[in-house]
Amino acid sequence: MSDANDLSDLNRRMEGAVSAFISDINSLRTGRASANILDPVMVEAYGSRVPLNQVGNITVPESRMLAVNIWDKSMVNAVDRAIRESHLGLNPIMDGQTLRIPLPELNEERRRSLVKVAHEYAEKARVAVRHVRRDGMDDLKKAEKNGDLGQDESRALSDRVQQLTDAAISRVDELLADKEKEIMQV
Repeated sequence: MSDANDLSDLNRRMEGAVSAFISDINSLRTGRASANILDPVMVEAYGSRVPLNQVGNITVPESRMLAVNIWDKSMVNAVDRAIRESHLGLNPIMDGQTLRIPLPELNEERRRSLVKVAHEYAEKARVAVRHVRRDGMDDLKKAEKNGDLGQDESRALSDRVQQLTDAAISRVDELLADKEKEIMQV
């Protein structure tokens, strides 16, 4: 086991979990319209589930409105259904091949539910980071057992893996706190 390479690989994987969390929380709606809001929406199209952005263009014509211009006319109902069934609380209005999606003002209850969703995303990210940590610790134990690493080296590397884990989890917590403030801001 190459120490520096393995630690950089673990760090890369932990950063990947943090990046996935960032894209998840960016899809949560705050007070203004963003095309990212519809990122988690998957549409049943041509026999499989595909992201919404693969069946149409998403634009932001106004600050409180999204528009989805669907390329295939036969997909309009499927896209409408997918948006309604998502946990986003949006109700599209059909206008030919375009869906107009007004973004209602967020009330206190909806803000709290969005915060809960953000906490779920954060927990998912923490679990992913911990899985990476477990993989790294298992590799260290195997290397120590095989005689590739001494006990002192193994302990030092496991401390370093723990530091990487702590840093990634604290970054997730910071991002969550920022997003929570943004959501709860009226």
